[in-house]
Amino acid sequence: MNLNEALNLLKDEGYKFTDKRKDILEFFAEEDGYRTASDLWEKLSVKYPGISYDTIYRNLHLFHDLHILESTELDGEKHFRFSCGHEHHHHHFICNNCGKTKSIETCPMDFIQPKFQGYMIESHKFEVYGLCPVCK
Repeated sequence: MNLNEALNLLKDEGYKFTDKRKDILEFFAEEDGYRTASDLWEKLSVKYPGISYDTIYRNLHLFHDLHILESTELDGEKHFRFSCGHEHHHHHFICNNCGKTKSIETCPMDFIQPKFQGYMIESHKFEVYGLCPVCK
């Protein structure tokens, strides 16, 4: 997902286009990895001194519901990033320090699924956490 795709999707789904929403999307377009609502608030509060966490979270969840952003939980806090736009199923390595990600092309479900005969697996999530080469 890139900034133009995100803006077009927002418009196509009938949502208002505002400067704050554009600035939120630009923030994620410029960042390489997962970021928190606090990271976003720090950036936006310079331009919008009265912006509330409620506004931040409302927009983050809207963008997540529209699949513009994807999320994960690190240290008990929700983190967001632009959806990576891969057409194929994959997972991620996530750096615990900087939030950068790297795609993992192998899915553990390929090995686990045969052991669950008779079960209906509805979803799964596989993430590997550690330090990227820059942070280690």
